[in-house]
Order: sequence, then structure tokens, then C-alpha cells
Amino acid sequence: MVMEKAREAKVREAKVREVLVIGGNRYFGKRLIRRLLAAGDRVTVLNRGSAAPPAGALHLVADRDDENSLRAALGSRTFDVVVDQVCYTPRQAALARRVFTGRTRRYVMTSTVEVYEYEDSPAALVPESAVDPRTVAVDLGLPWEDSEFLDSHYGEGKRQAEAVLAADPAFPYVAVRVAHVLGGDDDFTGRLAHYADRIRTGAPVAVPLANRPATYIHVEEIADFLAWAAGADFTGPVNAASHGLLSTEDLCEAIAARLPGGRVEPRGVEVGEVSPLSFTRSYGMDNTRATRLGFTFGEARQWLPKAVAETLGKGD
Repeated sequence: MVMEKAREAKVREAKVREVLVIGGNRYFGKRLIRRLLAAGDRVTVLNRGSAAPPAGALHLVADRDDENSLRAALGSRTFDVVVDQVCYTPRQAALARRVFTGRTRRYVMTSTVEVYEYEDSPAALVPESAVDPRTVAVDLGLPWEDSEFLDSHYGEGKRQAEAVLAADPAFPYVAVRVAHVLGGDDDFTGRLAHYADRIRTGAPVAVPLANRPATYIHVEEIADFLAWAAGADFTGPVNAASHGLLSTEDLCEAIAARLPGGRVEPRGVEVGEVSPLSFTRSYGMDNTRATRLGFTFGEARQWLPKAVAETLGKGD
């Protein structure tokens, strides 16, 4: 009996995964870490020390842009999975590929729908093949260290980061192209709050004359997706988006429904700044690949009222 229990303990121990999360200090990163811990994984969180990880995770402090700092923090550790929440540039991707080659069996990078910023296909959702990272030109000499440049080249930075990871066929990477994320009482983006403020005061909401809908995903759903992707065995780019498109008007109507006397007044503009979730081109992603691989997405219209309530708070 004692020997049998010992064997069972060894089997359980063998199934425990070593997972490293780079970043993950806020929003869906925190939710991902909690899911990994709940699944029984041994989770290590690496960041610059700005915030402690959820209870139960090991904390390593390092600057992921400093290779010596990163290697020193990691020591001889190896991982079954690395989930990189804060890879924004090809330089960061190149450094990560050098450091983690031979150190992990799976590298999951959180990418973005913004890699499709040059695509515009209002008649059809955009599949992963629309941007093949193996064909994307990489320029490490661009001023990626400049925050203003990086902010204005966010999609390009992610696209080139994917390209660096894809350049080595032996590197087991996944690029999760995340749709616009909504929901949660810790939504730091202020995008839904922008609409709520306009609707409360009766101010018009500025939208392009040709305003395209987009795909979205709930904050809890993308945490579920990343946890699922960490445990899967596919590689390459994958779109993560709930079923269905939402327009700016859909978002505003859901917000207005929670505000007494709320009224939506969209105003089309030819030039000038538009509201944060208004788009002149289609941002609809095709989620067929992930669905065929086994992930079950929700319907955006079904969770939208919940997302609005979470973000705006019950007092609104």
C-alpha cells in the first residue's frame, strides 16, 4: 500500500508543469496566472518587480530587455511553457529566442489583432494566413526603445516580433492574436469609460463616416484561451476572438442601457480624432483555426452587457 501511494505521488508529480509567465501584472495576465495555479502548475512570474504575483507563484525580478539580467534571474531553470505577455518588439523577441532556445518546450507570445492593421476585408473575417510572419521583414535598427515610436507602431512591433520567433523553424512558438478585450472591473484602458462619459453628458460620439465593426473577446475568455493554448501542442499564429462582430453603436447602446436617460448620439467625422473603438477598416478576425483545434468561444453579444456592467460598476 505504501509503495502504491508513493507511485501515485510520483505520477502526480510528473504531471505538474513548470510554467513561466513574463509580465502578467494586470488585467488578463493576473487571471491567467490564477488559472494556471488552480490547474496545479508550478508558476514562476518574471517582471521588473513593479508588482508581486498572485499568491502561490514564484517571483523572479529582472529586466526582460537586459539579456544578462534575464539570464541571471533564470539561472539554470527550464520550463514546459513560457507565456510572454510583454513582447512588443523584434528586439525583445530576438533576445527571448536566444535565452529560451533549449530552455522551454513551448513559447506562447501574446500578440494582437493589430498585426492586421494593413488588412481591410469587410466582407469576410481575416484568417491567420493574411499575415504570415515568415514573410514579414524585420528591422532591428528602428527606434524600438522610443516609447512614442513604439506606441505609434504597436502593430508593426508585434508583427516583427512574430517574424523573429517564426524565423527559427525549431523554436516552438505560438502567437496568440488577441482581439480587443473588454470587461472586468480592472479594465485600465478607459475605452468604455470614454463612451459612458459622452453618453452621460449627451455629448456626441465621434466615429468615422465609414465605421467598421470589429471582433472582441471578454477578459475572462482570453485568460481561458491563453491557459488552453499553454497546454495545447499546435504552433504558429492563432486568432483569439469571440463569435460575432460588434460596432461602435453596439457598444454605446449597451452602455446607454445601464445609464438613466442614456442617449447615443453618433457623429460622423471626415478628419480628426475618433472614439477609441471606432475603425475605418475591418478588424474582424476569423477564429476557425482555434475552434477546430478545440477551443469553444462565446458569443460577443451575449457577454457584452456583463462586460459593460463590470467595467462601469454597479453604481452607474
